[in-house]
Amino acid sequence: MKLEIITPDESIYTGEVMLVQLPGLDGSFEILNNHAPLVSILKEGQIKIKTPEKQEKFFDIKGGVIEVLKNKVLILAE
Repeated sequence: MKLEIITPDESIYTGEVMLVQLPGLDGSFEILNNHAPLVSILKEGQIKIKTPEKQEKFFDIKGGVIEVLKNKVLILAE
């Protein structure tokens, strides 16, 4: 699935991923390929992604919003 993480200043990640783990308001949750459509609020914490090459990357955020639609994940983060 395609992931895009955008802050007010820059786009910090764009690319294909296998997994996205996020800090939701009610707890941590994960997005996998073919996930149902979703819009959710994110709290302060860390986004973890796993690339198709099995690399793990981490991004610290202060909060934000996520939208999942048709294997595209868009995160607007602070």
